[in-house]
Amino acid sequence: MKEIRAFIQPHKLGHVTMALLEIPGFPGMTIIDCDGFGRERTQHIQDYKPFLPKKRIEIFAPDHLVDNIFDTIMQAAFSGQHGDGKVYIIDVLEGGRISTHERSNDLG
Repeated sequence: MKEIRAFIQPHKLGHVTMALLEIPGFPGMTIIDCDGFGRERTQHIQDYKPFLPKKRIEIFAPDHLVDNIFDTIMQAAFSGQHGDGKVYIIDVLEGGRISTHERSNDLG
């Protein structure tokens, strides 16, 4: 099981969500509002704030869906503009389902 963690432009969330829902067996996702900056920062003359709003997507998925989910996010979040975001794949050792007390290394 892997976690796919993506930071995308807020205006791309609907497009990314609809594309992900087309994947058979898509396990669901969590969305978090966040602010941050990367290598290049926007410069405002007054009230300098380097932080820009982003949406953080967290998806825990079985290994066989990871490449499809990753590719879908990369395509759906792309605008061609600087600051489209980033996508990471992180190993997950184990997870637990609270309602059933199930513990597994492939909980997806």
